[in-house]
Amino acid sequence: MPIDILLRFFHVIGATVLLGTGAGIAFFMVAARRTRDPAVVAHVAGTVVLADAVFTATAVVVQPITGYLLAKTIGWPLTEGWIVLALVLYVVTGLFWLPVVWIQLKLRDIARAAALAGTALPPAFTSLYRIWFACGFPAFFSVLAIIWLMLARPSIALF
Repeated sequence: MPIDILLRFFHVIGATVLLGTGAGIAFFMVAARRTRDPAVVAHVAGTVVLADAVFTATAVVVQPITGYLLAKTIGWPLTEGWIVLALVLYVVTGLFWLPVVWIQLKLRDIARAAALAGTALPPAFTSLYRIWFACGFPAFFSVLAIIWLMLARPSIALF
């Protein structure tokens, strides 16, 4: 199998994992929060934290490596407009994802404490949840835009 096909395969799998895990995590966290049951939220948030660590973090590492190797193998300069824009959006995604990881840990811990105490989720949970929710949109749409850029490879003049 030619190396460029193998690199494309792993790069597409990485992009799929980023998009799919992000969408799945968002769906399950929103669904858990809607129950208002601290035990359910704690369990789901724990699973979300694990999924982010196993799947998202792995894809975050794989993407730039396979992208760089793919560009080098095919002969695409890293200064190509669509590549530069994709890299900028990748950084934007990361700037929103990193706080989300921290917030997910805090949400999990707050929900666990409420479940153990037999109390409702406190206002601090709701405040953090709103920030988590808001951060998801720019990250998600940035990943969608990156995937579009990878597929369309439009001619974008930057300089």
